[in-house]
Amino acid sequence: MAFLPLFDRNPRVFLAYPWVTWGMMAVCIYVFVQQTGSGQATYMDGIFGYGLIPAVLSGEAHLSAELAGAPSLLTPITYQFLHGSWMHLIGNMLFLFVFGDNVEDAMGHLRFLAFYLICGVAAALVHFVAFPGSTVPVVGASGAVSGVLGAYLLLHPRAKVLVPIIIIPLFLPAWLLLIFWFGFQVIGAQGGPEADGIAWWAHIGGFLVGMVLVIFFRRRTVPLFGSGEPPKGLRLRSAAERNRAGQSRNRKTKKRPWG
Repeated sequence: MAFLPLFDRNPRVFLAYPWVTWGMMAVCIYVFVQQTGSGQATYMDGIFGYGLIPAVLSGEAHLSAELAGAPSLLTPITYQFLHGSWMHLIGNMLFLFVFGDNVEDAMGHLRFLAFYLICGVAAALVHFVAFPGSTVPVVGASGAVSGVLGAYLLLHPRAKVLVPIIIIPLFLPAWLLLIFWFGFQVIGAQGGPEADGIAWWAHIGGFLVGMVLVIFFRRRTVPLFGSGEPPKGLRLRSAAERNRAGQSRNRKTKKRPWG
């Protein structure tokens, strides 16, 4: 896959560990391993039972009793934790790993969790509106991850992202990579609901919703576009600085003569 990000030069400011980002990755990997380890039949049952099928969500079609899984109204959430292949999983998790921690840092754990799930649901609904009669199940974290990309574009457009161009690793500005990615989705969406087996409109919808929601979900002290100063002269410490400060306090505590 061209323009696949590997790493970004963008240290976190508030959080030492992006627990929600890592948690979403762990859940997706666990679910996929469970799916594929149970045989092809069980794997496909999970895809149809817990994936998003627009025609089932609209009531135009119904699953057989053997395929019944989550209630159709819950599939805009459950579909986010399923994947169609190892490459599908690895691609989504890599984008989430590179960009998710900084967006979580800008929002905090709980707000980021809500943001992530809402973007995934919004992406599903955009796909549903575009193709309400489709009987093809949609699975993957792509819609939610697209929301993360949209948020990152507004938060850190000038951050440098390591991308292998053919075999040459280059650091590109995030805005260039993400705008190229979005344009690629728009081009892909011209092929219809089953073009290349990718839910292009879900990606587009998730990205745009993420750009809007980040304005309201980010911390008050976090500026947009990677610029500006925190209010009232507040200086934001990096996670590394906070870790060093915590280690210093621990050393001082050990020297105190207790008892």
